[in-house]
Amino acid sequence: MFKYLISILVNPKSTWDKVANMPKDAADLGMIYSILLAIIPAASFYYGTTQVGWTVGDGLPTKLTVESANRMIPLFYLAQVGAIFGIGWFIHWMSETYGADSSLTKGIRISGLTATPLFLAGIVGITPQLIVDFTVGIIAVTWSTYLLYIGIPRVMKIPEERGFLFSSAIIAVCLVAIVVILGASVILWDMGAAPAFTD
Repeated sequence: MFKYLISILVNPKSTWDKVANMPKDAADLGMIYSILLAIIPAASFYYGTTQVGWTVGDGLPTKLTVESANRMIPLFYLAQVGAIFGIGWFIHWMSETYGADSSLTKGIRISGLTATPLFLAGIVGITPQLIVDFTVGIIAVTWSTYLLYIGIPRVMKIPEERGFLFSSAIIAVCLVAIVVILGASVILWDMGAAPAFTD
């Protein structure tokens, strides 16, 4: 799977064709791929929020305390990995509806490769500047959406029209996942994982 890290970004169509020809139940590195790449945004935001900080207006940089980051960043990491596995499961679960032959491994493979731009864009967390993070984030989400829409028909070997509907259903699942993560964040903050800032 790691051999597709760059090719999925620069030559996605041929990469998806290669992924489609992998055995659907092959024990590959699909799960480890997402588990390792999710470290990039978690480590970047840990450093950025505790060492660099962000500035609002002309004030001094605001930073998280190390203790607060030690509680929040592992939860952030687990949310990323959980979302990839959850969306991968939904891809597999919905595949029968769209006439695709799938497996859980294939669903997680698609989910992880589609999220590659998001994982790599997480490097901007090293310098948490709102305009930079927002711009890079929009580009990464756009590229991931594009990867999903061209990848589903190829990997699932279904017509493009059906692949469009399938991909749109997955986008809806992703939006629900975001809402679930936000809701869980509010609950966890109320239970003691709220951010604490340096003086």
